[in-house]
Parts: sequence; structure tokens; C-alpha cells
Amino acid sequence: MTDFLLYKLSHVGLDHVLLMGALLFSIGLYGVLTRRNAIAVLMAVELLFNAVNINLVAFSRYITPSLMTGQIFALFIIAVAAAEAAVGIALILCLYRHRRSVYVDEADELQW
Repeated sequence: MTDFLLYKLSHVGLDHVLLMGALLFSIGLYGVLTRRNAIAVLMAVELLFNAVNINLVAFSRYITPSLMTGQIFALFIIAVAAAEAAVGIALILCLYRHRRSVYVDEADELQW
């Protein structure tokens, strides 16, 4: 049984991984475009970043396996995503303090 699973897992091609990344990116894009809650929009942006990371690592693994460029770019994107999450949560907290709501539609003015 384990030999069968290892055989199946070893035959995952680039097209399978890219399809998973595209599906994840589509879910994140749908979340960004349709959600009103700012926290849900931030989670959808994180899905977009993770889809890009999956694609970068997949291309790096299947096209140039000796180089680690995709993994290095993925680490930079993870660092940017962490900074984005920190700034985004700070903005959401500031929005909630002044408007008593976290809906994106109600954040139409830059000044309070």
C-alpha cells in the first residue's frame, strides 16, 4: 500500500502544482473582490501570496532543480506578507477605533 502511495506522489507533475496554485489564486482573487470585511480581504491577500509562492517553488523545482531561486523568492514574499499583515491589522484597528466598523465600504475617507 505504501509503495502505491509513493508511486502516485512521485508522479505529481508541474501542471498539477500549477493548477493548484491557479485555483488558490482564484479563490484569493474572489475573496478580495467580493468581501466587505477588511480582515477577510487580508486573508484573501494572504491566499494570493501563497499561490504565488507555490508557483515560484514549483517552477524552481521542475525547471532548474539545482538552483534555489524559487525558494529564495518565496522567503522574500513570506517576509513581505508578514509585514503586510502587521500593517494591515494596524490599519484595521485604527479604522475600528474611529468608525466602529471593519467594513471596507465605510472607509471612504482618508481623514477622520
